[in-house]
Amino acid sequence: MRMLVLGAGLQGSACALDLLRTTDAQVTLADARIDGLPAYLDPFRGNRLTVASLDARDHASVRGLMRGHVAAMSALPYYLNADMARLAVECGLHFSDLGGNTEIVREQQRLDGDARARGLSIMPDCGLAPGMVNILAAEGIRRVDRVSAVRCYVGGLPQHPEPPLNYTLVYSLEGVLDYYTTPSWILRDGRLVSAEALSEIEFLDFPAPAGRLEAFHTAGGISTMPWDFEGRIPVMEYKTLRYPGHAEIMRSIRGLGLLDLTEVKVGGVTIRPRDLFVVLADRKLRQPGARDLVALRVVVEGAGGRRVAFSLLDKHDEQLGVSAMMRTTGYSLSVTGQMQAAGSIARKGVATAYEAMPFDAYVGALAERGVRIEEE
Repeated sequence: MRMLVLGAGLQGSACALDLLRTTDAQVTLADARIDGLPAYLDPFRGNRLTVASLDARDHASVRGLMRGHVAAMSALPYYLNADMARLAVECGLHFSDLGGNTEIVREQQRLDGDARARGLSIMPDCGLAPGMVNILAAEGIRRVDRVSAVRCYVGGLPQHPEPPLNYTLVYSLEGVLDYYTTPSWILRDGRLVSAEALSEIEFLDFPAPAGRLEAFHTAGGISTMPWDFEGRIPVMEYKTLRYPGHAEIMRSIRGLGLLDLTEVKVGGVTIRPRDLFVVLADRKLRQPGARDLVALRVVVEGAGGRRVAFSLLDKHDEQLGVSAMMRTTGYSLSVTGQMQAAGSIARKGVATAYEAMPFDAYVGALAERGVRIEEE
């Protein structure tokens, strides 16, 4: 069996590692830049791991690489996923990705007929959020009569926070700032409404080392779910978790215009304020080797006080040097691709993770990797 991972960044490398450690598959890891791969992949290179240079915008090259593989898992930027899914259907292989953009998912859903006709599973939104959090929310919805509220909370955090933001980058700062400036779509009274990013702060308690965390609205974490359940569930929302005080600082930074994308002139040079902020803040917030954690909670409430809740607190893998964010996101993508290849996905065609992922098999596979989801 041959498996293809598109994108050799943090999540793609973790996905490839998991495939190599948990299957006997031949794995191809492809990216435009293939230098500087993590050391944990070195023992597999030249044996079961093939590293390929690939420009994902060169569709002829993508087709050539895809052929002969059973499934492709995309850890590429979200805006490439619609084309990658289309090419996967053309080439006759299963496909999954990390999602993150509702419009791209809608575009992928138009491939449903062709994918079904070819017996393929095309699954967007297979990371942590969207992905794991959606699967847990869907299971809670199945268990509860007359659901009244679905609340999802996820955060990637440093184990040892440092001021002023008490935050360390676990993926691109540009992506984080998009979440802090884009409205979040939620359900209130069963209607789809937008909520301002960084608003409606509340507090949740987790075991050490996380402790008390704050939660606030950000966009994209549950992808298409608010649209899919509009009119059927009164309240549905997603919030990001951070250490207390983070949101107010970021609201002040945003209020000063430092996250704006409108160009301004400074000393005769035209710049965008956000570009400058990214350059300066990235130096402070990116700390190679820093130990991270991922905190997650999903709560579904319904009739008669019925409540189903799932929690996760995952930490950096000291032995392998794999971050908690890579474990919960990259490993989740790997599990999806393996289940697609094994034919154990609930339905063929295009379906998001919450629609087609078998809950028990998914949670069990993550537990085997030490990513343990607890039911409260």
